[in-house]
Amino acid sequence: MGRFFWQASHQQIYPELSKLDKLGWIISEKILQQGKPDKKVYSVTKQGKLQLQEWIAKPCEPMPVKDDLLVKIFSKYIVSEHTILQKLAHHRKAHVEKLSTYRDLEQKYFSNLQQLSDTAKFQYLTLRKGIRDETQWVDWCNEAIELLNKNETKN
Repeated sequence: MGRFFWQASHQQIYPELSKLDKLGWIISEKILQQGKPDKKVYSVTKQGKLQLQEWIAKPCEPMPVKDDLLVKIFSKYIVSEHTILQKLAHHRKAHVEKLSTYRDLEQKYFSNLQQLSDTAKFQYLTLRKGIRDETQWVDWCNEAIELLNKNETKN
């Protein structure tokens, strides 16, 4: 489920795995495969687990908002309102789809909150944050589309 909240490409992951391996925080085992390239299976070492625990315990600051759509809307004067409405509709659709996926996960894995393990409670909290974020995005897109559509009918 973590892939929904932190995106990384293969170009980012493999150099990091190499660094972690050199630091002794993970170890890799080469698995020979027929008809396919060999693969590596990684495991976290005791030292790696300690480093991860340390990192989790460190305070973290809220991430600044970095969103292309907001920059494009803020700079609307360069393009037509119709162009911005198209962008908003596209984003709304994407957020509706992601919200649907998150709600499906909630139903499938977290339908009985009283029976959740301690680990599942933390996973559920992470998912709930994603659901709230996606709900907020959909609501905001709806609000923006409604406001801009009113502007278009006035012109």
